[in-house]
Amino acid sequence: MIPVMLGVTIVISSIVYAAPGNPARLALGDGASPEAVAQLEQEMGLDQPAHIRYFDWMAGVLQGDLGTSIQSGRAVTTLIIERLGPTLELALVAMALTVIIAIPLGVISAVRQYSWVDNTSMFFAIFWLSMPSFWLGLILIYLFAVRWQFFPVSGREGVIFTFTWWSFILLPAIATGTRRAGLLTRLMRSSMLEILNEDYIRTARGKGIGSKAVIYTHGMKNALIPVVTLIGLQVPLIFSGTVIIEVVFSWPGMGRLLVDAVLQRDYPVVQGTILVYSVIVMVANFGVDIAYTYLDPRIDYS
Repeated sequence: MIPVMLGVTIVISSIVYAAPGNPARLALGDGASPEAVAQLEQEMGLDQPAHIRYFDWMAGVLQGDLGTSIQSGRAVTTLIIERLGPTLELALVAMALTVIIAIPLGVISAVRQYSWVDNTSMFFAIFWLSMPSFWLGLILIYLFAVRWQFFPVSGREGVIFTFTWWSFILLPAIATGTRRAGLLTRLMRSSMLEILNEDYIRTARGKGIGSKAVIYTHGMKNALIPVVTLIGLQVPLIFSGTVIIEVVFSWPGMGRLLVDAVLQRDYPVVQGTILVYSVIVMVANFGVDIAYTYLDPRIDYS
């Protein structure tokens, strides 16, 4: 994990400082004198070679210091901490909705293969896959917030898990998770169909074990292994999806912070935000690896 993290930090620094635009010039404005720009570049360390800037930044990262925002003058760590909670809320609720929708639909579709339930589920799964998240978000805002006024248009209010909080987070979470739900539904169906045709499932049925026990006790647990793999692969997409959804719904998370920082060439904020996103994804993938050992005891990471 440590080598991967080092590679991520190198890539982040390389991309950020290769981007066009002078942060010092942007911070001071077009009317600033060359002397003032040069002085600010020196204060920001922009006059140093790239490898020196990287090592200086890494030294701060190891101490929990991600630098100072060029635009606001505030510590990047403070800005990220303020925005981290809303982003995690949105991503976790979106993933929960994805799993709650996809796994039951996939199982039911497999058990009732070629029935109207199966056909309807697969229709919606393909429809969800074909719908871009930002476009679905705009449709949800128009229908449920503007036209019918069931939900607020944008923002975030209320204490977590209260009715007010749910009213603000539900639409962006649906917009973020729906495409993933379509993909997981199709995978769960195909995985369950494969498991139901295994010899041990037929043996269990031949011994007179009830259909529900065969499906949920013997079949579903093994069918979840490829689904959990895909969930792990979807974690980066969920978090990258929250970036545009936070902009669409004016959700005060790290996604909006990152977009604003990119537009303003606020490089310390861009670096810090992408680094935190990377750490979250790595931790989530580690959690998926642990989940494998529960679903299949034959897997051993020791």
